[in-house]
Parts: sequence; C-alpha cells; structure tokens
Amino acid sequence: MKLSPINDPAKRNKGSSINRVLEIVELVSVSERPLSPADLAFTLDIPKPSIHRLLQQLEADGFVQTDWRGLIIPGTRLVKTAVGVLTNDSLESLRLSVLQRLAAEVGETCGIAIPINLEMVYTDRVQSNWPLQLYLQVGDNVPVWCTSSGKLYLSSLPKAQRKRLISNMPLQPLTNNTLVDKQQLEASLEQIAKTGVGLDNEEFIAGIVALSVPILNPEGHYFASLFTHAPTIRKSLAELQVFVPKLQAAANELGLMLKEATSLDPQ
Repeated sequence: MKLSPINDPAKRNKGSSINRVLEIVELVSVSERPLSPADLAFTLDIPKPSIHRLLQQLEADGFVQTDWRGLIIPGTRLVKTAVGVLTNDSLESLRLSVLQRLAAEVGETCGIAIPINLEMVYTDRVQSNWPLQLYLQVGDNVPVWCTSSGKLYLSSLPKAQRKRLISNMPLQPLTNNTLVDKQQLEASLEQIAKTGVGLDNEEFIAGIVALSVPILNPEGHYFASLFTHAPTIRKSLAELQVFVPKLQAAANELGLMLKEATSLDPQ
C-alpha cells in the first residue's frame, strides 16, 4: 500500500483532536500492513509530537498496540469494536436470515467467526436440524491453526507475518489429522490463500469436517470467516465443498451489510 498524505479539508479538520484520533483508528484498521508512527504522521499530516501523544493515549485505552518492531497494529478494543459492528442488533435479523437460508441450502450448521489474538470467536451461528451435530455456542473460542475459519484467517496474512506466527505457535495434536509439522501447515495455508477456501479435514475434532470462505471488509480485505461443518458420517469434505459457491454468495451479502453499516455516506 502506497502512503500519501490526506490534505482534503472536507475529509479532515486539523483543529479537532477527535477527528485526528478517528483518522488514526481508521488508518490502522484498513492498512494492509502495520504502520510506524512516522507513516501515520506523514499520511494524516499530523505533527510527530502530536502523533506520539495520541498513539500513547490510544494504546493506553487498548485501541492500538505496538508490535515487537515498534509498528502500530489494532488493539483488543479496536478488534472488539469491529466485531460489534457486525454483531450489532440492528443487523442481527439480516445476518441470521442469510445464515438460516444458507444452513437450509447446505443442510448443516453455518456461522461466522472472527479472529481475536490467536483464536477464532463465534459471533453468529445457525444450527442444523440433525440430531447429530457439533454444539459450539456463540462466544466460544477455537484455535486458529486447525480450524477451517482459523486457517483461512492465517492464509490472509502477509507471508512473513504468517511464518513468524506459525514459528511461535505450539501446534498441539488435537486429532490424528492435526497438522503439527509447521512446513505442512504452511503448505496448507499457501493452498488456502490460492483457493480462498479454508478446509478442516478432521483436524480440530475427529469425525468433523469443515470449510470457510472470507467475509471481506469495505476495503476488500479479510474481516471474518463464514463457515459450515458436518460429521463425516453425513458428509465427506468433498461433499461439503460442493456448497462453496453458496457460501461465497452468502459471504458477499454479509460483506455488503458490513459496508453499509460502516459507510460514512448518508446516501
């Protein structure tokens, strides 16, 4: 991403500290890579002393954090705010209507998961009507390295960042199929990055297969995973993959909802 200063007076008011804080939060949220304080100062045309003061306050409040290289990345509160946009009550009925239709088409449980730190958090879920199914509730956390939604998220990261994360992850063998060899996991993530479909071949829970497709934010980047899963006695992974186009269509609908919810244009 090429950085250029924002000088449009219609988009910013240099005298407003609130505007400056919101601009920092917005840029950190949509940037394809972590930014340095100097990057933010240049792009937003904010004096360096001011940018450092504002960043210190935002970090103290949990909206941003500084990584090991001194670059600025989203903090826990900023991630939770993003989750809140998608899970806002005003959109809940619309989201659930999409998930209910999708679950009926696939014949299996469908839901949405969002990354927080090194786990995926379920924000929405519509259960299938089968007596045999996996019961994971909204708010439950699952690992990133062995679930379809988590692997999809990891595949969306820049390759260097992904490799650093994997190198530090304790890859626990939860089933016989869990990829605990880091080179094998990286190869799997490379394939997912090419196809845009996260796969879990009984890697998280024995007897359960799953797949995920991305829900994109207004800038066209990964925001969340739309997933479905099934017991292998009912559907194989190959049989589940037949429904990828339906998941992708539903993910597009959910992405449009997110865009409309975060749009600053009253029209």
